[in-house]
Amino acid sequence: MSERAPHSSSELEKLDDSGSFKGKRGLDRSEPFFDSLQKCTCPSDVLDLAAESAVSIKHFTNSLTTIWKLFRNLSEDQQRYEKQLIFEHPAFVKLCQQLLRDSRRMTRGDLVFSLHAVVNLGVPQNTLLVQTLLRVCQEKLNQLDNRCISVLATTLAELEKDKNVSALQAGLQLLVEQRIPNIRDIFILQNLMKCLGKDVPVFLKKKLEMAVLKEIDHLTFPNALRMFLALDAMYYCSIPILNACSKKIQENVHDVSFRHLILILEACYSLQYRNVKLFSTVADYVNSTVCLWDKRQMMLFLSAFETLGFQPSELMDIFAEKVTEDPEFLNLKNLLIVLRVYSRLNYIPRGQKHLFFETLHNCLNKYLPQISNTELLKAVYSLCILGYLPHRALDELLQKDSRDELFLSDDLYKEQKEVMLRSVKACVELDSPSFTKPAFVLTENSSSLVSLNLRKAQEALIELLGDENMFQQNVQLPYKYHIDFEIRMDSDRKKVLPISATDDHADSSVQRLAFLFVPLSAFCLGTTHPQGKLAVKKRHLNKLGYHVILVLNKKFQEMTNEDAVEFLKEKIYAENAVPFSEVTVEDSN
Repeated sequence: MSERAPHSSSELEKLDDSGSFKGKRGLDRSEPFFDSLQKCTCPSDVLDLAAESAVSIKHFTNSLTTIWKLFRNLSEDQQRYEKQLIFEHPAFVKLCQQLLRDSRRMTRGDLVFSLHAVVNLGVPQNTLLVQTLLRVCQEKLNQLDNRCISVLATTLAELEKDKNVSALQAGLQLLVEQRIPNIRDIFILQNLMKCLGKDVPVFLKKKLEMAVLKEIDHLTFPNALRMFLALDAMYYCSIPILNACSKKIQENVHDVSFRHLILILEACYSLQYRNVKLFSTVADYVNSTVCLWDKRQMMLFLSAFETLGFQPSELMDIFAEKVTEDPEFLNLKNLLIVLRVYSRLNYIPRGQKHLFFETLHNCLNKYLPQISNTELLKAVYSLCILGYLPHRALDELLQKDSRDELFLSDDLYKEQKEVMLRSVKACVELDSPSFTKPAFVLTENSSSLVSLNLRKAQEALIELLGDENMFQQNVQLPYKYHIDFEIRMDSDRKKVLPISATDDHADSSVQRLAFLFVPLSAFCLGTTHPQGKLAVKKRHLNKLGYHVILVLNKKFQEMTNEDAVEFLKEKIYAENAVPFSEVTVEDSN
């Protein structure tokens, strides 16, 4: 709506899916003025015609909406030039004065479309004209039909909060609440959702949701695109609506523009809506049309997927190849984005690991003289997460740390930066080629307390092993690593050994199992591929001599007590192990 305007503003009651307006009854085309108006090709032509021939309020309002229709079709550069001509044209002042004088005598269509036009043409909100039109809309609010309410809602969404806007929005909310049962147009409902915004009461959000669901069978592809943005504006995640919209978008993904694809992915993140089929369809589409996208666009796709925790592996391979072919594309900002994406999603490009890392490392070295302390930490951290040690950048980072330069600013992310630096230092030691697996792993005193979400696992282990002395819980390891449960076994994985009896055993005669109960968010969406933080923890626990077993805690909690005991038994004794599934992820090293 914000980009559409009517050919005329008199009988503008019908709005189609393309966003264009259709009149129930056309204007009297026999009038010479309206014939001439239709022949105008630019806003200045309309103003010249209005200066010579406009004599009635109908002439002025139709002139204004035609100006907006022509103006919105121009490019940004043309709009800047044309806007100056419009505001300097003597007839524009006359037109505004006429609207101001006759505002209370306008029809409802003329009123709302005139307000829509002047706002979108850039007439300042604090002018007498805009404020008067807002006041008249308040007075005539109950007279507006659903189409006019939709246009008014779209216009208000463009304005800053002030006394008149707030009063009109409050009245509009009350009116919408009454009229929702009678609104059958999804497009109108979308406009109302965007206007009412996130502060609307939950009960009204639910009413709007139900109104959309009643018409969901008539959902069109353009409606589906706009619905994501409408729900995002209202900050309301309606799974049934989003699922229906996702299906439409998947069927028509080749018709979705780059901008809309990014907006949809961003809305999914904002609404915490995770639809693997939708994301896979978008990723497959980008893969199949890779020649249409430049590296900046591909990077924005990857960044959007990264925020969602979704790993588009084929696209990441393609992009890595383009980066190695043209590393000059990687300015400092782009370099940091690429490092963040690949490290968080824990992805190493197939067949080009060494070349890819060397390319990123060389780019990082090039920017070392100008990089900030925080950016240096983020870059080094990302490479270390992936198992690559950028020695020159590492040296500079650790020197800054020794001189206390990394935490000079007392910012909100100080704790997060400390965690990142600690992880970097762990990588320097544990991922170094000179590191050897220790004969013993020194552990701190573990607590007998266990969190509520691990109580089920604790009880299952007691039932299975018969004694709390057969396992440890809340184990604290060097490098600030923590494991939920540790079990020690003989070298053949046939017998569980008491913890106290194995403290002094040589590592070769004892196998250490580390159970980590992790949330779904620790894995890439729709897979059991661990994200960066979990991946580096697995790698380091392996270096410390542990066989790591990752268990999705949500799935484990859904098991019956009997199934939970049987599941742990299979994991511990490595007998009839459950497949590589959603329940557990065996260590691949």
